[in-house]
Amino acid sequence: MTTTTTMLLAKTAAAAAVRQALLARPLGAVSKRFASSGLSFELSDEQRALDDLSKKFAVNEIAPAAAHHDKTGEFPWDLVKKAHELGLMNVHIPEAYGGLGLGGVDCCIVSENLAYGCSGISTAIGGPTLAESPLIVGASEDIKKRYLGRMTEEPLIASYCVTEPGCGSDVANVQTFAEKRGDEWVINGNKAWITGAGHANWFFVLARTDRNAKPGSAFTGFVVDADTAGVILGKKEPNMGQRASDTRTVTFEDAVVPDANRVGDVGFGFKLAMKAFDITRPEVAAGAVGVAQRALDEALKYSLERKTFGVPIIGHQAVSFMLADMKMGVDASRWLTLRSAWELDAGRRPTFFASMAKAFAADHAMKCTTDAVQIFGGNGYSSDYPVEKLMRDCKIFQIYEGTSQIQRHIIAQTMAEMAKQGAM
Repeated sequence: MTTTTTMLLAKTAAAAAVRQALLARPLGAVSKRFASSGLSFELSDEQRALDDLSKKFAVNEIAPAAAHHDKTGEFPWDLVKKAHELGLMNVHIPEAYGGLGLGGVDCCIVSENLAYGCSGISTAIGGPTLAESPLIVGASEDIKKRYLGRMTEEPLIASYCVTEPGCGSDVANVQTFAEKRGDEWVINGNKAWITGAGHANWFFVLARTDRNAKPGSAFTGFVVDADTAGVILGKKEPNMGQRASDTRTVTFEDAVVPDANRVGDVGFGFKLAMKAFDITRPEVAAGAVGVAQRALDEALKYSLERKTFGVPIIGHQAVSFMLADMKMGVDASRWLTLRSAWELDAGRRPTFFASMAKAFAADHAMKCTTDAVQIFGGNGYSSDYPVEKLMRDCKIFQIYEGTSQIQRHIIAQTMAEMAKQGAM
């Protein structure tokens, strides 16, 4: 075991101190702190420790392994286990179920740093968040203890099964159907692009339970154990980027689930899925910020070393202006993302700000990585340099958890409602 790895393990004094300080906070301390304090751009001492811990893990452990996992597509179990041991997985799970119960801002700090190292590995580590979020906001105490509890006890993967071959952002068009038979539900349907599916211990599944009802009352959520008979996994998708993240189809053929595994009331599933996005979209936006920051750092370093016409290329206005635009966009993305997380911590629905953060951060990260490749020139197009991978990895941020276009739709709809109410 390397010296770096040893220093980063949770049993070391530094990591243990961070966890102890976070766990020692009164319940709700994060929300109260951000809701009651004045405008501030400073991190608390706890957040600085969390930032330092997650950043060192990303730079010293994740980044060196990124190229290997990109080339092989191998799932990064060793890094998942280390992240779990350090307390960098499941950080949002409430303390009652073994988690740290961190707030949105805290989770975004971790998400940005892990994605800085490699967004594919970061997705493998943080992917279970989306499956866990519906349970946090709407599951029974029994389900929370059984499924959230196991996630904090050992390094496991859980997957969010909503997207289908015929619907992505159009969640209301989900066709997977669950039929009630006595005290059980029988699920049939196909899900697509399911993150972590090949290694999942359980799935959160959104299924239609009323074929005739409107979307708001037509769907119900279920927890389905991965070893349930009738759960069939497809092949690992050969994706453009984030190849460390296992993505597959999941088919349900007469998969029987007990009613005790129903999440929330019958017909409440659509609202549950939307509330889950309020928790996860700020973190996805933070991941995009992390990739954009990495692209900027790589491009800036290269521009100081590479010379043309006798001077470092940063001395050429064309390059320096690109770097300046990258920096402005990264900072704007970060603060818009933290604003959305702050809204969540303040106890308000962050949907409006979360959609703005995700769309802006994803779009700028794509521009940032593209410009980084341009600054590297021919070297940027080579896999011997890191920026081509950043560009490939980054594209998915404009697609998953709601495309940039669907985010704009949400933003515009919200603006229209606010204008009608005189709140703009």
